[in-house]
Amino acid sequence: MGRMLENHSKLLLKENGIPVPDFRVASSPEEAAQIQSELGCPVVLKALVPVGKRGKAGAVKFAGSPEEARERAAELLGMTVRFFPVEKVLVEEKLNIAQELFVSIAVDKMRKGPVMLVSTAGGMDIEEVAAKYKDKLKIIEVDPLAGLPEYKCREIWSELGIKGVPLREAAACMFRLYQIFCRYDATILEVNPLVITKEGKVIAAASLMAIDDAAMYRHPELKNYVQIGSERAWRPLTELEKQVVAVNEADPYRGTARYTEMEGGDIGFMCGGGGGSLLCYDALLSYGGRPANYTEFGGNPPERKVYGLVSAILSKPGVKGLLVDANITNNTQVDLVAQGIVRALHDQKIDPRTFPVVVRLIGVNNDAGREILEQSGIEYCGEEISMSMAAKRMVDKMREFYKD
Repeated sequence: MGRMLENHSKLLLKENGIPVPDFRVASSPEEAAQIQSELGCPVVLKALVPVGKRGKAGAVKFAGSPEEARERAAELLGMTVRFFPVEKVLVEEKLNIAQELFVSIAVDKMRKGPVMLVSTAGGMDIEEVAAKYKDKLKIIEVDPLAGLPEYKCREIWSELGIKGVPLREAAACMFRLYQIFCRYDATILEVNPLVITKEGKVIAAASLMAIDDAAMYRHPELKNYVQIGSERAWRPLTELEKQVVAVNEADPYRGTARYTEMEGGDIGFMCGGGGGSLLCYDALLSYGGRPANYTEFGGNPPERKVYGLVSAILSKPGVKGLLVDANITNNTQVDLVAQGIVRALHDQKIDPRTFPVVVRLIGVNNDAGREILEQSGIEYCGEEISMSMAAKRMVDKMREFYKD
């Protein structure tokens, strides 16, 4: 899942026929003041960060004049919202709100299809409000083959009590939102609130959108909108994490490579085997090891992907050893993994005789992989020891090398 900032998701909504407030993006308090002056109306200022609940975090403010806009923007640009520093601010016209609605579409893995949540209790604390007033919430399982017809959207809003012109406009918005969700391979598309103004207009006041990373090849037009690899990020990606995302995307159809940088640590950690990776990581900790990162690989990656991943792992300052530990695999070519490891060590000018490396790999071309590694002076372990024992061997080897 690749996240999008609100200004980018609103551009997509606007391009696809959904009304949004007039908005601009400011990088400084002076820009915010200028935008308010140009809009000529009271404005809302929002921190542009890829997380929700900005209102509760104090990251949404209001201004009625250029000077107020400058002051509020200065406050926002000095904030960090859930670990994300605020570098830009969305400045948009303040709507004359009569009612706040809520529409969310997401892929439900249990139902194996898109599910839509619709409520007349939009705004802050939507989860708590919807749970309390269940008569104001509808959950719609959408048949991905049949789609969502517009008449069905009218029925849903009508049953929730929306009438007149707002009913027609809210239904049109819902219908288009589902089309956008499908067209751009979104994993989530949420508008909260979808506002009915006192003038009877229906406008998407705030939006959240994320795109399936695996579908980005179909949407080159979104390249500058989507932060690929951000689905697991609880903070901004580091430079090394971005480097691994680029490595993974360079070969999107073969193998996976995921890298999460950890604070401190001196053991470069790379593991394959699904849940085995977590068990191995825990084992490394239990034996006294200090992982510098958490990394998963699998799906028979090519040599160049392994090379890029190992190069990133070794590039982190303070890394003094490397553990590559994988479960028994049925399709990963051990010789290609070995070639990638050896080339990365060579290009980083790392000698395994003075830098502890333990590799535990079992799979296709196992003997060839063993030969490649052992000829390069790398300690190889096969199925004669467990993943946990390989983690222990790595910790013991670190102690042998760095006795002081």
